[in-house]
Amino acid sequence: MSQLSNILNHDEEPGSEELLRYLQGKATEEERFAIEKQMVDSSFVNEAMEGLQHFRDPQEVKNYVAQLNRQLQKHTDKKVTRRNKRKLKEQNWLTIAILAILLLCVTGYLLIHFLRVKH
Repeated sequence: MSQLSNILNHDEEPGSEELLRYLQGKATEEERFAIEKQMVDSSFVNEAMEGLQHFRDPQEVKNYVAQLNRQLQKHTDKKVTRRNKRKLKEQNWLTIAILAILLLCVTGYLLIHFLRVKH
């Protein structure tokens, strides 16, 4: 479950908790220097900082991430069920096509067999 909350958290980029500590003024001098350096180098970190300025409580961020994960899971579940339904429909048509071909083959064989017997 912890992997879900850190989808884009790489080793070189600070996580949301480090950025929140920076915004709250609780980060050490080393952390502040590293974050400021990354903000200069990376527009992603810069935008993350801007977005996190709206959240002052780490619990708010966790709740928001959990909500986004639920929405994403619901969206992907819909796509998976839709794809599975489509597969079942394709299988039904495949079964019907195979049965029709077999029926035509058996009918053709019987017609040829009975026509030869009569002559």
